[in-house]
Amino acid sequence: MIVGVLNQKGGVGKTTVSINLAAALAIAGRKVLLVDADPQASALAWSSLRQKEPLFPVIGMAKPTLHRELPSLARAYDMVIIDGAPRINEIARAAILASDFVLIPLQPSPLDVWASADTVRLVREAQQFRAGIRAAFLINRRIAKTAIGRDAAAALAQFEDVPVLDAGLMQRVVFAESLAKGLSVVEAAPNSDAARELAQLAGQIIDDERRLAA
Repeated sequence: MIVGVLNQKGGVGKTTVSINLAAALAIAGRKVLLVDADPQASALAWSSLRQKEPLFPVIGMAKPTLHRELPSLARAYDMVIIDGAPRINEIARAAILASDFVLIPLQPSPLDVWASADTVRLVREAQQFRAGIRAAFLINRRIAKTAIGRDAAAALAQFEDVPVLDAGLMQRVVFAESLAKGLSVVEAAPNSDAARELAQLAGQIIDDERRLAA
């Protein structure tokens, strides 16, 4: 199964989500490949910081032929996570076309909700060529003890064909601290609330994989 983590808006935490989702899936027993499809190559830079044995390989593939080249590589893995690029439509379109499931992370702010329309439009365009592509929103960096995450979910209801995942990620310092060490949250703080949130997210992706295979 190929999961594209994409949003045309920058700064929503795509790379953080991609790395930590890949790690949570690997911890759950899946054979995972992380594909860095962003010319900034942040996921590759993170992998170069690692001193521990990697949980999964990371490769760079920031090119508009991604959808043609990735499927043959993906057959060797249970899960492939694509860390997509913002504002580069050719690569974004290729990443969506390569994906079985498009995860759209966004922060709980009106600006992010409004900007998500561009990504939904690209998904709908890709569905004209591959009707089986599915998509969902992931509310990222929610702030504890506020209602803005719930308000964002309500605002996203305008996109009737793109649900909001029950799993969400709170804003936590451990995400930045672990990335700076070349680690994922599930390695750096396996008993943390953040690790539990990531396990829930990975569980939802695995459930979708099972439904797809059924």
